[in-house]
Amino acid sequence: MSQQDTHSWRASYIPVTRKHLADKLTIMNSYRGTIGILTGGGDVPGLNPAIRAITIRAIREGYRVVGIRRGWAGLVDYVPDPEADNSNNVRHLTEDVVNRAGRTGGTFLHSSRTRPSHLPISKVPDHLAGVYTDEINDITPTILSNLEHIGIDNLIPIGGDDTLSYGHRLHKEGIRVTAIPKTMDNDVPGTDYCIGFGTCVTRTIEMAHTLRTSAGSHERFLVIEVFGRYAGFSALLPAMAGASDRCIIPEHPFDMDQLTELMCYDRTRHPSNYSVVLVSEGATMSHQTEMSFESEEADQYGHRKLGGIGDKVAWALKENSPKWNAGRRVNVVSQRLGYLVRCGDPDALDSIVPMAFGNLALDLILEGTYGRLVSVRNGTYDNVPLDVVVGTKKVVDVEKYYNMERLRPFYHSFNRRPIFIMTSDM
Repeated sequence: MSQQDTHSWRASYIPVTRKHLADKLTIMNSYRGTIGILTGGGDVPGLNPAIRAITIRAIREGYRVVGIRRGWAGLVDYVPDPEADNSNNVRHLTEDVVNRAGRTGGTFLHSSRTRPSHLPISKVPDHLAGVYTDEINDITPTILSNLEHIGIDNLIPIGGDDTLSYGHRLHKEGIRVTAIPKTMDNDVPGTDYCIGFGTCVTRTIEMAHTLRTSAGSHERFLVIEVFGRYAGFSALLPAMAGASDRCIIPEHPFDMDQLTELMCYDRTRHPSNYSVVLVSEGATMSHQTEMSFESEEADQYGHRKLGGIGDKVAWALKENSPKWNAGRRVNVVSQRLGYLVRCGDPDALDSIVPMAFGNLALDLILEGTYGRLVSVRNGTYDNVPLDVVVGTKKVVDVEKYYNMERLRPFYHSFNRRPIFIMTSDM
């Protein structure tokens, strides 16, 4: 950053009242650089508390903080012209801004699933139309140039393995990257916990218990579709906590007759004649060749939107039930939780962990350590090399934690296991 640029941000950022004069001089004399923050992928509760923690700590350590809007899209669409209006791409973050947002869910910086290394020609901004002309473009050189133009010295992406894999790419290109894991599925490798998972589990348990009243009133099966593309943690943990009788996870293709028999058995044991199954959105029946998708359209990371397996299970349960219910068909309540578990305010865990993750990221930056992913490992805050997010997937160890005969969690010894039991990949 040039001296002129440094002076301009100081002039707009530092308080000018007499009360803050001493702080003003201290901060001006100890300016350390600029930190950029972005959030990518799906929204989860806990993102705003993480942004707040980073910003407040960074400002007090002498950094300027910039929020990059709409994930990597903010850097794609940024126009490196002093006369350009980039307010839709970047914004200056202050304590006032983050304090107002820090108690809320979602991300006030907004998000996207933009992938700068695989950008379709239709997403190339107008000012780059003559530069990138292929059907799919790697515009990383432009991203690097824009980061330099904005003056970002340290970059903190918050996201899942898709968002963070591009963060790793930038780290290899020489950018100082410190990453924070976020995902409802809790499937980022290298950490036992990702921001958003606690609220997901809490809401799933609450809603499963709430939906029981309808299932019990009508003596039905209750099928609840939950998050989990490749990993079944968001179904297995609530089931272990008593939210359901059975759970279906992506790691184990299931037999529909087996599930129906078990559900009928569970139903006869409930006083109100109902039973409950949680179904991960990425689960497949044993005869299926692929997951259930809403459409053929894929995002820039190659993912099609999942949805529909819950309804397929519900229909099959209803059709198969007479075989194990003395010839009588059992009706079904089918509910897809979807955004209901990712909207709204964070729970206690997703208020505390993001605060710690934000401070951990600043600790690494202050000590000059980059290319790391902050993490929780066996109940202890830690960090691991960022390249852990590339080429590996974190999934449930079926042999250890999933009873394939009973379609439910194993309840083995919990001694010295992480708080979420099966979420460690150690």
